[in-house]
Amino acid sequence: MLTPSVVALGAVAVLLIVVLIKGAVIVPQKTAAIVERLGKYSRTLEAGFHVLIPFVDRIAYAFSLKEQVMDVPAQVCITKDNVSVEVDGIIYLEVQDAYKAAYGIDDYLRAASQLAQTTLRSAIGKIDLDKTFEEREKINNEVIDAIDQAAMTWGVKVLRYEIKDITPPISVKEAMEAQMTAERQKRASIATSEGVRQSMINQSEGEKQRKINEAEGHAQQVTLVAEADAKRIAMVAQATAKGINMVAESLMVQGGLEALNMRLAEQYIAQFGNLAKTGNTILMPANVGDVAGMIASAMATVKSSKGDL
Repeated sequence: MLTPSVVALGAVAVLLIVVLIKGAVIVPQKTAAIVERLGKYSRTLEAGFHVLIPFVDRIAYAFSLKEQVMDVPAQVCITKDNVSVEVDGIIYLEVQDAYKAAYGIDDYLRAASQLAQTTLRSAIGKIDLDKTFEEREKINNEVIDAIDQAAMTWGVKVLRYEIKDITPPISVKEAMEAQMTAERQKRASIATSEGVRQSMINQSEGEKQRKINEAEGHAQQVTLVAEADAKRIAMVAQATAKGINMVAESLMVQGGLEALNMRLAEQYIAQFGNLAKTGNTILMPANVGDVAGMIASAMATVKSSKGDL
Protein backbone atom coordinates (compact mmCIF):
# COMPACT_ATOMS: atom_id res chain seq x y z
CA MET A 1 0.00 0.00 0.00
CA LEU A 2 1.33 3.38 -1.06
CA THR A 3 2.00 5.85 1.62
CA PRO A 4 1.03 9.52 1.26
CA SER A 5 4.68 10.52 0.90
CA VAL A 6 5.19 8.19 -2.03
CA VAL A 7 2.08 9.51 -3.74
CA ALA A 8 3.30 13.06 -3.21
CA LEU A 9 6.70 12.23 -4.70
CA GLY A 10 5.01 10.61 -7.68
CA ALA A 11 2.85 13.70 -8.22
CA VAL A 12 5.92 15.93 -8.06
CA ALA A 13 7.74 13.74 -10.58
CA VAL A 14 4.79 13.84 -12.99
CA LEU A 15 4.59 17.59 -12.57
CA LEU A 16 8.30 17.95 -13.35
CA ILE A 17 7.92 15.80 -16.46
CA VAL A 18 4.99 17.92 -17.66
CA VAL A 19 6.96 21.08 -16.96
CA LEU A 20 9.90 19.79 -18.97
CA ILE A 21 7.68 18.70 -21.84
CA LYS A 22 5.68 21.92 -21.92
CA GLY A 23 8.61 24.25 -21.22
CA ALA A 24 11.40 22.69 -23.29
CA VAL A 25 12.08 24.70 -26.50
CA ILE A 26 14.71 24.14 -29.19
CA VAL A 27 15.38 27.20 -31.36
CA PRO A 28 16.94 26.34 -34.79
CA GLN A 29 20.01 28.05 -36.20
CA LYS A 30 19.47 31.52 -37.78
CA THR A 31 16.16 31.88 -35.93
CA ALA A 32 15.08 34.24 -33.15
CA ALA A 33 12.09 33.62 -30.86
CA ILE A 34 10.27 36.27 -28.81
CA VAL A 35 9.13 35.05 -25.38
CA GLU A 36 6.24 36.74 -23.59
CA ARG A 37 5.52 36.21 -19.92
CA LEU A 38 1.90 36.71 -19.01
CA GLY A 39 1.41 38.72 -22.23
CA LYS A 40 4.46 40.95 -21.75
CA TYR A 41 7.77 40.80 -23.55
CA SER A 42 10.26 38.77 -21.56
CA ARG A 43 13.33 37.95 -23.66
CA THR A 44 14.59 36.92 -27.10
CA LEU A 45 15.75 33.35 -27.53
CA GLU A 46 18.61 32.58 -29.87
CA ALA A 47 19.52 29.24 -31.43
CA GLY A 48 19.81 26.39 -28.89
CA PHE A 49 17.93 24.61 -26.07
CA HIS A 50 15.77 26.67 -23.70
CA VAL A 51 13.29 25.93 -20.89
CA LEU A 52 10.17 28.04 -20.38
CA ILE A 53 7.78 28.18 -17.47
CA PRO A 54 4.62 26.35 -18.56
CA PHE A 55 1.40 28.35 -18.60
CA VAL A 56 3.41 31.49 -17.84
CA ASP A 57 5.92 31.87 -20.68
CA ARG A 58 5.08 31.40 -24.33
CA ILE A 59 6.77 31.97 -27.67
CA ALA A 60 4.77 34.78 -29.22
CA TYR A 61 6.86 35.36 -32.41
CA ALA A 62 9.54 33.49 -34.30
CA PHE A 63 11.57 35.12 -37.07
CA SER A 64 14.02 33.70 -39.58
CA LEU A 65 17.26 35.66 -39.64
CA LYS A 66 18.10 34.42 -43.14
CA GLU A 67 17.94 36.66 -46.18
CA GLN A 68 14.39 36.62 -47.51
CA VAL A 69 13.20 37.14 -51.07
CA MET A 70 9.82 38.70 -51.77
CA ASP A 71 8.15 39.45 -55.09
CA VAL A 72 6.64 42.89 -55.55
CA PRO A 73 3.44 42.50 -57.60
CA ALA A 74 3.30 44.15 -61.02
CA GLN A 75 1.65 47.57 -61.09
CA VAL A 76 0.90 50.25 -63.67
CA CYS A 77 3.10 53.35 -63.45
CA ILE A 78 2.84 56.55 -65.47
CA THR A 79 6.07 58.06 -66.80
CA LYS A 80 6.91 61.75 -67.05
CA ASP A 81 5.75 61.81 -70.68
CA ASN A 82 2.36 60.24 -69.71
CA VAL A 83 2.97 56.68 -70.91
CA SER A 84 1.56 53.81 -68.83
CA VAL A 85 4.02 50.96 -68.17
CA GLU A 86 3.65 47.83 -66.08
CA VAL A 87 6.54 47.30 -63.65
CA ASP A 88 7.29 44.49 -61.21
CA GLY A 89 10.26 43.84 -58.96
CA ILE A 90 11.82 41.77 -56.24
CA ILE A 91 13.10 42.68 -52.74
CA TYR A 92 15.89 41.03 -50.76
CA LEU A 93 15.76 41.74 -47.00
CA GLU A 94 16.59 40.21 -43.63
CA VAL A 95 15.49 40.62 -40.02
CA GLN A 96 18.26 42.08 -37.86
CA ASP A 97 16.29 42.93 -34.69
CA ALA A 98 13.58 40.41 -33.76
CA TYR A 99 12.12 42.65 -31.03
CA LYS A 100 11.47 45.56 -33.47
CA ALA A 101 10.15 43.17 -36.11
CA ALA A 102 7.66 41.81 -33.56
CA TYR A 103 6.50 45.05 -31.97
CA GLY A 104 7.51 47.75 -34.45
CA ILE A 105 5.08 46.73 -37.20
CA ASP A 106 2.35 44.23 -37.73
CA ASP A 107 3.61 42.70 -41.03
CA TYR A 108 6.99 43.94 -42.23
CA LEU A 109 6.83 41.93 -45.49
CA ARG A 110 3.54 43.48 -46.57
CA ALA A 111 4.74 46.93 -45.46
CA ALA A 112 7.95 46.60 -47.48
CA SER A 113 6.00 45.48 -50.55
CA GLN A 114 3.55 48.39 -50.34
CA LEU A 115 6.30 50.94 -49.75
CA ALA A 116 8.27 49.55 -52.71
CA GLN A 117 5.23 49.97 -54.97
CA THR A 118 4.54 53.57 -53.94
CA THR A 119 8.22 54.55 -54.20
CA LEU A 120 8.48 52.88 -57.59
CA ARG A 121 5.48 54.82 -58.92
CA SER A 122 7.06 58.04 -57.72
CA ALA A 123 10.44 57.22 -59.27
CA ILE A 124 8.95 56.20 -62.64
CA GLY A 125 6.88 59.41 -62.73
CA LYS A 126 10.04 61.53 -62.67
CA ILE A 127 11.60 60.18 -65.89
CA ASP A 128 10.60 59.71 -69.52
CA LEU A 129 9.79 56.35 -71.03
CA ASP A 130 13.04 56.17 -73.01
CA LYS A 131 15.08 56.57 -69.82
CA THR A 132 13.23 53.98 -67.73
CA PHE A 133 15.26 51.21 -69.38
CA GLU A 134 18.54 53.13 -69.04
CA GLU A 135 18.14 54.22 -65.40
CA ARG A 136 17.11 50.96 -63.74
CA GLU A 137 19.99 51.16 -61.29
CA LYS A 138 19.01 54.68 -60.26
CA ILE A 139 15.38 53.59 -59.73
CA ASN A 140 16.50 50.53 -57.73
CA ASN A 141 18.68 52.67 -55.44
CA GLU A 142 15.85 55.15 -54.89
CA VAL A 143 13.48 52.35 -53.83
CA ILE A 144 16.11 50.83 -51.53
CA ASP A 145 16.77 54.17 -49.80
CA ALA A 146 13.05 54.79 -49.23
CA ILE A 147 12.35 51.33 -47.80
CA ASP A 148 15.55 51.24 -45.75
CA GLN A 149 14.76 54.49 -43.96
CA ALA A 150 11.31 53.24 -42.97
CA ALA A 151 12.51 49.71 -42.12
CA MET A 152 14.93 50.96 -39.47
CA THR A 153 12.08 51.01 -36.97
CA TRP A 154 11.00 47.55 -38.10
CA GLY A 155 14.33 45.90 -37.28
CA VAL A 156 14.63 44.95 -40.96
CA LYS A 157 17.49 45.67 -43.39
CA VAL A 158 16.72 45.97 -47.12
CA LEU A 159 19.69 44.47 -48.98
CA ARG A 160 18.67 44.83 -52.63
CA TYR A 161 15.81 45.74 -54.89
CA GLU A 162 15.70 44.79 -58.57
CA ILE A 163 13.20 45.66 -61.28
CA LYS A 164 12.35 42.41 -63.02
CA ASP A 165 10.49 43.73 -66.03
CA ILE A 166 9.16 46.93 -67.57
CA THR A 167 6.32 46.29 -70.02
CA PRO A 168 5.07 49.24 -72.11
CA PRO A 169 1.77 49.13 -74.05
CA ILE A 170 1.74 47.24 -77.37
CA SER A 171 1.41 50.44 -79.41
CA VAL A 172 4.36 52.01 -77.64
CA LYS A 173 6.39 48.82 -78.05
CA GLU A 174 5.70 48.80 -81.81
CA ALA A 175 6.72 52.47 -82.07
CA MET A 176 9.92 51.77 -80.14
CA GLU A 177 10.75 48.82 -82.39
CA ALA A 178 10.16 51.00 -85.48
CA GLN A 179 12.41 53.68 -83.99
CA MET A 180 15.13 51.16 -83.27
CA THR A 181 14.87 49.81 -86.82
CA ALA A 182 15.22 53.32 -88.20
CA GLU A 183 18.22 53.99 -85.96
CA ARG A 184 19.91 50.78 -87.09
CA GLN A 185 19.28 51.64 -90.75
CA LYS A 186 20.64 55.13 -90.14
CA ARG A 187 23.81 53.75 -88.54
CA ALA A 188 24.21 51.29 -91.40
CA SER A 189 23.86 54.08 -93.99
CA ILE A 190 26.37 56.23 -92.13
CA ALA A 191 28.80 53.34 -91.89
CA THR A 192 28.41 52.62 -95.62
CA SER A 193 28.96 56.26 -96.59
CA GLU A 194 31.99 56.46 -94.32
CA GLY A 195 33.37 53.35 -95.98
CA VAL A 196 32.85 54.81 -99.46
CA ARG A 197 34.42 58.11 -98.36
CA GLN A 198 37.44 56.38 -96.89
CA SER A 199 37.78 54.26 -100.03
CA MET A 200 37.76 57.36 -102.26
CA ILE A 201 40.32 59.04 -100.01
CA ASN A 202 42.54 55.98 -100.16
CA GLN A 203 42.23 55.83 -103.96
CA SER A 204 43.06 59.53 -104.36
CA GLU A 205 46.00 59.19 -101.98
CA GLY A 206 47.22 56.19 -103.95
CA GLU A 207 46.84 58.06 -107.27
CA LYS A 208 48.69 61.05 -105.81
CA GLN A 209 51.52 58.87 -104.57
CA ARG A 210 51.70 57.09 -107.95
CA LYS A 211 52.07 60.40 -109.80
CA ILE A 212 54.70 61.57 -107.34
CA ASN A 213 56.62 58.35 -107.82
CA GLU A 214 56.34 58.62 -111.61
CA ALA A 215 57.53 62.25 -111.52
CA GLU A 216 60.45 61.37 -109.28
CA GLY A 217 61.31 58.43 -111.54
CA HIS A 218 61.15 60.63 -114.66
CA ALA A 219 63.32 63.27 -112.97
CA GLN A 220 65.86 60.64 -112.03
CA GLN A 221 65.76 59.28 -115.59
CA VAL A 222 66.34 62.75 -117.12
CA THR A 223 69.18 63.33 -114.68
CA LEU A 224 70.79 60.04 -115.57
CA VAL A 225 70.40 60.68 -119.34
CA ALA A 226 71.87 64.17 -118.96
CA GLU A 227 74.77 62.82 -116.93
CA ALA A 228 75.34 60.11 -119.56
CA ASP A 229 75.25 62.67 -122.40
CA ALA A 230 77.66 64.90 -120.53
CA LYS A 231 80.02 62.00 -119.96
CA ARG A 232 79.71 60.95 -123.62
CA ILE A 233 80.45 64.51 -124.88
CA ALA A 234 83.38 64.77 -122.49
CA MET A 235 84.74 61.43 -123.66
CA VAL A 236 84.30 62.40 -127.35
CA ALA A 237 86.01 65.73 -126.71
CA GLN A 238 88.83 64.00 -124.88
CA ALA A 239 89.19 61.47 -127.70
CA THR A 240 89.14 64.22 -130.33
CA ALA A 241 91.71 66.24 -128.44
CA LYS A 242 93.84 63.16 -128.00
CA GLY A 243 93.56 62.39 -131.73
CA ILE A 244 94.48 65.95 -132.68
CA ASN A 245 97.45 65.82 -130.31
CA MET A 246 98.55 62.54 -131.83
CA VAL A 247 98.26 63.97 -135.40
CA ALA A 248 100.18 67.05 -134.34
CA GLU A 249 102.91 64.89 -132.80
CA SER A 250 103.04 62.75 -135.96
CA LEU A 251 103.57 65.83 -138.13
CA MET A 252 106.48 66.92 -136.02
CA VAL A 253 108.51 63.78 -136.75
CA GLN A 254 110.41 63.22 -140.00
CA GLY A 255 108.23 61.88 -142.77
CA GLY A 256 105.07 63.03 -141.11
CA LEU A 257 104.14 65.51 -143.81
CA GLU A 258 104.71 62.94 -146.56
CA ALA A 259 102.45 60.50 -144.76
CA LEU A 260 99.76 63.17 -144.38
CA ASN A 261 100.15 63.97 -148.09
CA MET A 262 99.52 60.34 -148.95
CA ARG A 263 96.56 60.13 -146.56
CA LEU A 264 94.90 63.21 -148.02
CA ALA A 265 95.28 61.88 -151.53
CA GLU A 266 93.66 58.61 -150.51
CA GLN A 267 90.77 60.37 -148.77
CA TYR A 268 90.24 62.69 -151.74
CA ILE A 269 90.06 59.85 -154.26
CA ALA A 270 87.79 57.78 -151.95
CA GLN A 271 85.34 60.59 -151.24
CA PHE A 272 85.24 61.66 -154.89
CA GLY A 273 84.39 58.09 -155.84
CA ASN A 274 81.43 58.08 -153.39
CA LEU A 275 79.82 61.22 -154.82
CA ALA A 276 77.99 59.25 -157.51
CA LYS A 277 76.49 56.89 -154.92
CA THR A 278 74.66 59.49 -152.83
CA GLY A 279 72.33 60.98 -155.48
CA ASN A 280 71.67 61.93 -159.06
CA THR A 281 73.22 65.40 -158.70
CA ILE A 282 77.05 65.64 -158.54
CA LEU A 283 78.93 68.84 -157.62
CA MET A 284 82.25 68.78 -159.49
CA PRO A 285 85.21 70.96 -158.49
CA ALA A 286 86.62 73.26 -161.17
CA ASN A 287 90.04 71.59 -161.08
CA VAL A 288 88.91 68.02 -160.77
CA GLY A 289 91.80 66.79 -162.82
CA ASP A 290 94.44 68.61 -160.82
CA VAL A 291 94.62 66.27 -157.79
CA ALA A 292 98.20 67.15 -157.12
CA GLY A 293 97.39 70.85 -157.01
CA MET A 294 94.64 70.33 -154.46
CA ILE A 295 96.87 68.18 -152.27
CA ALA A 296 99.61 70.78 -152.53
CA SER A 297 97.20 73.48 -151.36
CA ALA A 298 96.16 71.34 -148.40
CA MET A 299 99.76 70.64 -147.50
CA ALA A 300 100.56 74.35 -147.67
CA THR A 301 97.79 74.96 -145.14
CA VAL A 302 99.20 72.22 -142.89
CA LYS A 303 102.71 73.65 -143.12
CA SER A 304 101.40 77.11 -142.32
CA SER A 305 99.64 75.71 -139.25
CA LYS A 306 102.78 73.81 -138.28
CA GLY A 307 104.79 76.98 -138.54
CA ASP A 308 102.36 78.75 -136.23
CA LEU A 309 102.77 75.95 -133.72
